[in-house]
Amino acid sequence: MHHADRLAAFVALGQRLDFLTTPENEAELWPLLSRARNQNPWFDEPNVRAAIQGVAHLLREEPLRHWAARYPPEPATPRQVGVVMAGNIPLVGFHDAMCVLLSGHILLAKLSSDDTVLMRWVLDELTRLEPRFANQIRLVERLNAADAFIATGSDNTARYFEYYFGKKPNIIRRNRTSLAILTGRESDHDLGLLGEDIFRYYGLGCRNVSKLYVPQGYDFTPLLDAQQPRHRVLEHNRYQNNYDYNKSILLVNRVPHLDTGFLLLTESAQLVSPISVLHYATYTSEVDLLDQLTDVAAQTQCLVSGGGLYPGSVACGQAQQPGVADYADGVDTMAFLAELV
Repeated sequence: MHHADRLAAFVALGQRLDFLTTPENEAELWPLLSRARNQNPWFDEPNVRAAIQGVAHLLREEPLRHWAARYPPEPATPRQVGVVMAGNIPLVGFHDAMCVLLSGHILLAKLSSDDTVLMRWVLDELTRLEPRFANQIRLVERLNAADAFIATGSDNTARYFEYYFGKKPNIIRRNRTSLAILTGRESDHDLGLLGEDIFRYYGLGCRNVSKLYVPQGYDFTPLLDAQQPRHRVLEHNRYQNNYDYNKSILLVNRVPHLDTGFLLLTESAQLVSPISVLHYATYTSEVDLLDQLTDVAAQTQCLVSGGGLYPGSVACGQAQQPGVADYADGVDTMAFLAELV
């Protein structure tokens, strides 16, 4: 199969996903949505729908073709690439699978037990559109046959991955999270959009904002007021359990915090916050802010700011809509695959 055929198949997949997420065609998705939530209770209907729309966004024809044109159309030698997929949010392993297949290699996918329904479905849709992909996609439990590896996990699992995969070409990803920079000059609209970056997927993704950087003396009232429409997260029993637990911990330990009734805000040096908790730190100047961000750059996936005005940041509400070239951990997956010999 030539590069043009592979690319055309992914473009067609994007169009298919766009079609399925339109209101008039949503009934076709309901059985899938039900099966996904039965497998993983965090994968509720709004979040699975958002994930499918996110994949469709990645596959828009013009940016996809422009991105793909930056890399060799065919590999020097097709290799078997083992991909260990995460399952923290729906379809999080799709980008890696797409990169392997578009680059002309063979995908050996070890699916997360938390996300087999959706990943199998989207790969089946791709194979239905281009049956020749059946020879390039293998769902496996063991990756012994792989010539190279892409593995996504926590800092703890990364050590395991390095032990087993370190002797072959690899990309091994660790814990990362996303941060938001506020100045106090953001509009109510921007503050409302920031809720998408905080609450989408219940805060379980590496592109979820888990910590704010605010100027000393910052008034949190407009920010917290803007999040009130998000109170429905409490309708998810697992989220509410986390909220109740984390609130009790803060109260028992007498940790100063703000409480909206569904979100807990507390000052902390930690980057990653528990579900239902948002950390913050203060800065005194632009230099102080830059120093703090530099210290945590290696653990930062995405920066968010009002209007995306801070250098290297995206606008509020855009953290969960990465483009096709927004690689996890900033490592160019396609360049890695192109260099396999």
